[in-house]
Amino acid sequence: MKFGAYLINPPNLPYAAGGRSASDFGDEAASVTSPGYLRECARHAEELGFDSIWFPDHVVIPASYSSRYPYQEYEGDEYRRYPYDEAAFPEPMTALAYVAGATDRIKLRTGVLILPERNPVLFAKELGTLDALSGGRVELGIGIGWLREEFEALGISWPNRGRRCDEYIEAMQEIWNNEVASYHGEFVSFSEIRCDPKPVQPGGIPLIVGGHTKAAAIRAGRYGAGYLPLGYHQASDGFEFMDAMREAAEQAGRDPDTIELSAGGAPDPDYLEQLAEAGIDHVFLQAWQPTIEAVKDGLQQIAEDIIPKFR
Repeated sequence: MKFGAYLINPPNLPYAAGGRSASDFGDEAASVTSPGYLRECARHAEELGFDSIWFPDHVVIPASYSSRYPYQEYEGDEYRRYPYDEAAFPEPMTALAYVAGATDRIKLRTGVLILPERNPVLFAKELGTLDALSGGRVELGIGIGWLREEFEALGISWPNRGRRCDEYIEAMQEIWNNEVASYHGEFVSFSEIRCDPKPVQPGGIPLIVGGHTKAAAIRAGRYGAGYLPLGYHQASDGFEFMDAMREAAEQAGRDPDTIELSAGGAPDPDYLEQLAEAGIDHVFLQAWQPTIEAVKDGLQQIAEDIIPKFR
């Protein structure tokens, strides 16, 4: 099993040390907008042998919304907000570019980036640039989003986001794999364009398709180097769409056994044992703590106490 570090902290999460939150610690806070936090923790994770750094993605979080976060458990009409909805989300590609400059080996992943919110031609160039400058370390986790109000704020159609995602994937892969590219679809159309630099990885950027739906599983089977079917703490019920993923891969002439399975969660040995038994290949873990040094200590504890048991 491979291991990633997930460095986003809920901004006001109370910690055991006197109930204080990260925002109470000033320059020492584990703030994802702190250059020192990202630099030191990314380097530390690399030194400890972590395989990847993961960043999530939201362009905006509306102050009020009715959409339900799909990885929460609800009872009846109970309403719970997204646990990170007041976090200062960095734009993930910008943050990963910063991390790339501070590290040498660790893979740069999103978990997950909302692909229908991007322009696929511009984004293909951004990804090619980052992959070239990082030495081929970009592995893109993608999804279609769950927050309808975010799409509305961006002026992007919500109902057809799945079809647009598929076209965006195909258009980007066309650009990455051809010196002169053409693509004509319902949402994307271009003829004989050059878009460089290309990713240095053969075939383009590996895509990890996220989503706890049959449509996401099919998308992963068709296009994905990886599949992220799980949110946090759902090891017992996150695999009902695995057959759909495998069938879609076979129909596309791909070997489903080559598709890496990823999941996120807390560094809990019992939970990780469930994931290992379910065939998860790559897991990204939180080290929620209020200060930079505490997060580094948390990463070290994971490296010493957790990783050797599952690698």
